[in-house]
Amino acid sequence: MIGNLDYAILQHIWWIIASLVGSLFLFLTFVQGGQTLLFTVPVNNDEKTLIINSLGRKWELTFTTLVLFGGALFAAFPKFYATSFGGAYWVWMLILFTFIIQAVSYEYRKKPSNILGPVTYEAFLFINGSIGILLIGAAVGTFFTGSSFSLNDYNQVTWQTPYRGLEAAKNLFNVSLGLFLVFNARVLGAMYLINNIEHKTLTDRCRKSAWKSFLCSLPFLLYVLINLLIMDGYALKPATGEIYLQSGKYLQNLLGFPVTLALLLLGLLFVIYAVAVTCFKKKNNGIWFGGIGTVFVGLAVFFLAGFNNTAFYPSSYDLQSSLTIFNASSSHYTLTAMTYVALAVPFVVAYIAYVWRQMDNRRLTIGELKGSDAEEMY
Repeated sequence: MIGNLDYAILQHIWWIIASLVGSLFLFLTFVQGGQTLLFTVPVNNDEKTLIINSLGRKWELTFTTLVLFGGALFAAFPKFYATSFGGAYWVWMLILFTFIIQAVSYEYRKKPSNILGPVTYEAFLFINGSIGILLIGAAVGTFFTGSSFSLNDYNQVTWQTPYRGLEAAKNLFNVSLGLFLVFNARVLGAMYLINNIEHKTLTDRCRKSAWKSFLCSLPFLLYVLINLLIMDGYALKPATGEIYLQSGKYLQNLLGFPVTLALLLLGLLFVIYAVAVTCFKKKNNGIWFGGIGTVFVGLAVFFLAGFNNTAFYPSSYDLQSSLTIFNASSSHYTLTAMTYVALAVPFVVAYIAYVWRQMDNRRLTIGELKGSDAEEMY
């Protein structure tokens, strides 16, 4: 019975669930990646409208998954939610703003009373796909580099810089992780459009864009991976609850937890394979391999940060204020109740998969859009 599970097991289960939702979000950023292609891939307004309508079918999934990720963290690890969102609020407000203008853009780009013009809203979509994803990557990077905060005896957070989280963008590791996610999203976006659109010259340009974005992502990926192997990490002494800096902590996490290493290697191989079959074998199904690979890499990153007695939200200012899955989680009762609710998740995922399949039962064409009611177009 779930109610009889050990507290620590429940804490690990919910870190896995939160990590899975976060990793699924990284896959769904193909929407954001596709938005960044609007000013480089299409050569006319018809092609641009085709891309936007293809992405417009899925943009709500990314936003909903981001909200679900935040909700899962709030319910399972409220101390993290209160510390991060209560202290680093400028970075989260800016991220949220980029997603708000995304929603506004899809709603108003083709409205007859649009006084800003479609190009303005297309620029908003580009901002969401570039700045928004960059900031999310930088925020995730702080799981490894730490943030400048302290907690008092009442768990009230004091942020030590006036930038309220934006200082994460000053760290090269954080920025590199963010840029990798931006270019990976562009790769996924190009592969999604290839799979979803019936337009040979446009999809040929998407293949070239996927290859260029993949090459651009490699330096940032290598920088992140090398640093993870050599950087000090924030470790927990289980007996005392003390947090201390440990040399090669994340390398030890990789070697000590083979599942994480396997996920990382398999994920990278899946992404490489996806790019290869898309760009060189001219296949249209690369998005699925790239998506699975992205989810695997995301899981590996989150597992590195949270498992094996590691502080997943470390404080570089006050080590003992760092958060782990043990000191940041909800009560045993709350985690138990949430686990019962989570049993319904597979049915929700199955429904989403069914709806997705019904929406994409045929590839989108320009002719189909021109034959549609203008009010239904993005």
